[in-house]
Amino acid sequence: MATETADTGVTAPEAADTRRSDTRLMRSLLIGIFLLMMVYALYFGREFFMPVILAFLLALMMTPIVRFLRKRGISEPVSATLLILVAVAGIGGTAYFISGPVMGLVNDAPAIGRRLSERLAELRHPFERVLQISRQVEQVADTTQEPGVQKVVMAQPGIVSQAAGNLLSASTTIAITFVLSLFLMASGNMFYEKIIQSFARMSEKKRALRLVYDVEREISRYLLTVALINGGLGVAIGLGLWAIGMPTPLVWGVAAALLNFLPYVGALLTILLVAIISIITFDSLSYALAAPAFVILCNVIEGQIVTPLVVGRRLEINAVAIFIAVAFWSWLWGFVGALIAVPLLVVIKVFCDHFESWRHVGNFLSAQQTADEPEERASEH
Repeated sequence: MATETADTGVTAPEAADTRRSDTRLMRSLLIGIFLLMMVYALYFGREFFMPVILAFLLALMMTPIVRFLRKRGISEPVSATLLILVAVAGIGGTAYFISGPVMGLVNDAPAIGRRLSERLAELRHPFERVLQISRQVEQVADTTQEPGVQKVVMAQPGIVSQAAGNLLSASTTIAITFVLSLFLMASGNMFYEKIIQSFARMSEKKRALRLVYDVEREISRYLLTVALINGGLGVAIGLGLWAIGMPTPLVWGVAAALLNFLPYVGALLTILLVAIISIITFDSLSYALAAPAFVILCNVIEGQIVTPLVVGRRLEINAVAIFIAVAFWSWLWGFVGALIAVPLLVVIKVFCDHFESWRHVGNFLSAQQTADEPEERASEH
């Protein structure tokens, strides 16, 4: 070894540092390749992965109810079946009741746009000159086309066929989600028993079981609590808009409950949609602002008072991570991906908080973190 060091002019510690650096570089490259392959698989295999992840989230959300019913003498298969039937009936009934108003809004979209333009005509005067210039530029661009050149328009599938395909795909995803979540909840402690069997020593089994139970309990409580809070927000907004006199208040209540899974963005979309319909519905502009103002008030109370008090600050995610996650998952899986982005972030954060080597990731995702918090959680366990 000394001869090799003398020939190469590199000392043994330097050679060891070089090997460690090469090992870290290789590990980083492998992790990057794995992440790229995972994103590729999630994008092109979304018809498989989407219902699977949705089923796991749904099963985690309903696990506290299954545990509660088991303590009352109802077995997991029975309670899981009852919960799935109630969920299917609730979602199906809600979709049935709002399908008519939603289709009416879609069909009336051109009339809504014209009515909105008329109501906001006084605000458009400063922009009329810009609109005229842009139309003139478009006309010039069209007239400068060569006479022999023909425009080619790609034929698109009909609206009916697209709607039928989307409906079939959504029905398949929903069916797989509910069936898989039923099996997950009905299995009881089977997965925990498999985890225990994979360890040899009793101390490792106890530690793994305690860790799994802690993670599952935190995630389940968070998902169920947030779902109940969003449902309560939807009920409050729906009742308030009904009292104000807004048309189709049930639609806006359901929209508010669903969109609230998107922090910041969801509330803004709800306020914007309610404001548009309110402006074209009521003759008085001052009274038309009452509906969006009420929605803003409900979202402020929910976001600043109810959710922090009920859920707590420890599972809050910083705004940068939320926007990145929503943008990524919406690009990956569309609207469904945007809805599950924040719950998935919370799942990742809880897992990272319970593993020493990944706590820096949980610290990055958290909205606020103190320097001594990891030591406090370590002392709890």
